[in-house]
Amino acid sequence: MKKLMTLVLLVAVASMSFAQKKELKEVEKALKNSNFADAKSAVSAAEALMGDMDDKSKAKFYFLKAQALYANGAGTDANIDEAIESLDKLKTLESEMGKLKYTQEANDMTAKMVNTYLTKANDAFTNKNYKAAAKGFEKVYKMSPKDTLYLYYAASAAVSVPDYDKALDYYVQLKNMGYNGSQMNYYATNIETNEEELFGDKTSRDLSVKAKMHSNPRDHKSDPKTAEIVKNIALIYVSQGKNEKALGAMADARAENPDDLGLLLSEANVYLKMGNKEKFKSLMEEATQKDPDNAELQYNLGVLAAEAGNPESAIKYYEKAIEINPNYVDAYNNIAVVILEGEAKIVEEMNNLGTSSADNKKYDELKEKRSQTYNKAIPYLEKALELKKTNLNAAKTLMNIYSALGETDKFKAMRARVEAIENSAVGN
Repeated sequence: MKKLMTLVLLVAVASMSFAQKKELKEVEKALKNSNFADAKSAVSAAEALMGDMDDKSKAKFYFLKAQALYANGAGTDANIDEAIESLDKLKTLESEMGKLKYTQEANDMTAKMVNTYLTKANDAFTNKNYKAAAKGFEKVYKMSPKDTLYLYYAASAAVSVPDYDKALDYYVQLKNMGYNGSQMNYYATNIETNEEELFGDKTSRDLSVKAKMHSNPRDHKSDPKTAEIVKNIALIYVSQGKNEKALGAMADARAENPDDLGLLLSEANVYLKMGNKEKFKSLMEEATQKDPDNAELQYNLGVLAAEAGNPESAIKYYEKAIEINPNYVDAYNNIAVVILEGEAKIVEEMNNLGTSSADNKKYDELKEKRSQTYNKAIPYLEKALELKKTNLNAAKTLMNIYSALGETDKFKAMRARVEAIENSAVGN
């Protein structure tokens, strides 16, 4: 009786093995004919027998399943995700088995998938289809987890959608893995054009220098993206009303990098977004102490002082920015804006005067005061227009000032310039 039972069991096992092979052959046949719908159906049938497959058959199944789902790039997003997962299972299984029969083919398939989705993601980003770009870069990262740069690209695209929940997920992953993002860039000067050019890698650059097509090789490590990532995490939390989480994210990052100016500025930006201008100002002043020759920091303090109704301090900060960077257009503009803010009050006072001799005398005094205000602002506006020829606001303000001062020739010249700038903008 025992022999009969053993025979029955052996027959059952053999039958099961035959069924597995049959189903896998069905998948192979459908794939050979590029009939991916039938291939997926056969995969489902074969999957029901997974529990009885040996490791060798499982490895083959995972590979065939990935091919069926990928469908030469025509699979749905869900199918592609499942195909990536199937290839990962295959590689893990064969690694454990110590026999890499399908791993190389799986790697080749993964490389093909990476190139396909990277091209699609880049094209989507270029065409400002940020939602598709974010999905594409995420898939590339899943297929090649060592290339963390693509997860960073996915986060950047998600922010541009904007899809802050998805972006936050990506950024948190980057933060938790300690992503730095800095990389070495390889430059050399083109001997023919005398312009410095960026190379894709050191070998290409060095070969070009050796061939005397380029000279002056230079290596430069790009800034880390740690501060940007933490700042974006914090700002997303602020947009979600999760201020405590935002400040917590910043505190953690600054505790690890207390001397990082980028993180300090990011924290200041978070406080500004939260409406805490006092804390923002305090952090900005701390930043200027760390980096006294940073024109942008001085400029931002000027903006803050102007908003707080402190014009003298605002002008002081703007002038410091100009001292550091004589070509800081916005600083010149804003000094003029601060100066001209007093004009409205003067005009209002002039309009409220009567017709008595005392009022007439007061009117003349105020008119002179207004002229002095205009003349004080003119040099800053002229410099702003000199530095930026298409500065429409500066040109319009100068045109109106010349009109108010009765300087007809200058008014006409500036009016023509305003029209030229406007026509140029329409043409573009």
